[in-house]
Amino acid sequence: MTDTAVPIHVESAVLEACRRAKLASRALATATSTVKDAALHAMADALVAHAPRIVEANAKDLERGRDNGMSPGLLDRLALDEARIAAIADALRYVATLPDPVGEIKRGSTLPNGMRLVQKAVPMGVVGMIYEARPNVTVDAAGLALKSGNAAVLRGGSAAASTNEVIVAVLQESLEGVGLPRDCVQSIDAYGRAGARVLMHARGLVDVLVPRGGRDLIQTVVRESTVPAIETGEGNCHVYLDASAPLDRSIDIVVNSKTHRVGVCNAAETLLVHKDAEDKVPAVLAALHDAGVTIHADEAVAALAPIHVPTIPATEEDWATEYLSLDLAVKMVDTIDEAIQHIARYSTGHTEAIVTNDIDAAQHFVAHIDSAAVMVNASTRFTDGAEFGLGAEIGISTQKLHARGPMGLGELTTTTWVAYGDGHIRP
Repeated sequence: MTDTAVPIHVESAVLEACRRAKLASRALATATSTVKDAALHAMADALVAHAPRIVEANAKDLERGRDNGMSPGLLDRLALDEARIAAIADALRYVATLPDPVGEIKRGSTLPNGMRLVQKAVPMGVVGMIYEARPNVTVDAAGLALKSGNAAVLRGGSAAASTNEVIVAVLQESLEGVGLPRDCVQSIDAYGRAGARVLMHARGLVDVLVPRGGRDLIQTVVRESTVPAIETGEGNCHVYLDASAPLDRSIDIVVNSKTHRVGVCNAAETLLVHKDAEDKVPAVLAALHDAGVTIHADEAVAALAPIHVPTIPATEEDWATEYLSLDLAVKMVDTIDEAIQHIARYSTGHTEAIVTNDIDAAQHFVAHIDSAAVMVNASTRFTDGAEFGLGAEIGISTQKLHARGPMGLGELTTTTWVAYGDGHIRP
């Protein structure tokens, strides 16, 4: 890397960590499923055993975050308690129950010349992660990388530095306990943003880079990285109430999509309402207001708001905003196609939902929405690796290459072609 803004000692240290990861990945690539699953259980047990130590470190990060004016949504992402740590550990144990993707035969055939050909799944090698204020991602990334035969180099951001330092130390100790290299999981948090820039340019040592966080972080990595990057996570998600949407279901899905956890990428940020469902608007807005939501409404919606429900005039900026807070933009549309056009213009390609009793409307919506996930009569909050049965996720991809939507074990493998000949030469 030639960036003069990066101190030489930082560049050397991060590249050395990547070299150690590359060596560790070669040992891990041939580890048996039994060994990898034992490592996952050891990691889970160690997290639970050291939960008080992790919570103590997390309290320091939370205090620093509050002092620095961190938003409630990001503080929620950052926070760990013993219950959350237990849930993270359970996710590792669940990953251990999943089929090992390494060695899976994707396709195969016998060629006319008698040579046998198979395409099988193999690990990527070294997976780099750059993410913000999400210590659970440290564990998710390490666990999924390990099960899929990859080493992980992690940069978790200054907001969670104390928590991640303890978590990575605990994971490394548990890896050594089952005979795997501790370098299978490494953190470069100590080297700050300069270290992240080195990681983005460690082509040849790092095989794929996954950014996970806000728009600025993701776009910086996508633009600047020379390591192949998978775009993830930014979620301007929509819920559309079709003309036939039943009231109770509309309220349940809209409120859950918006308020279940506001600081996550699968939380709804815009509600679109068909004009023929306007009779549902007062009750939906009232339910949102009761849940603490600030409503940014267009004129048609504002005119339907109950007297006790204040609204803010929606602007063009609102339609494009991922709030990550208790704010929701609400717009009336004349047709389902107008809703689809609005989504096509403002969506980040993450998750869109329709609430309807009309099967034709549902099929039309699904056919015309170009996003990683489409929900029919279900909350946007279900776009999640664990909810989809993938175990933990390393991120939710919004791009269109081999990985799209929640990224589990399969998305962390690539393929190798193997040809079995019998002295074959090409004529």
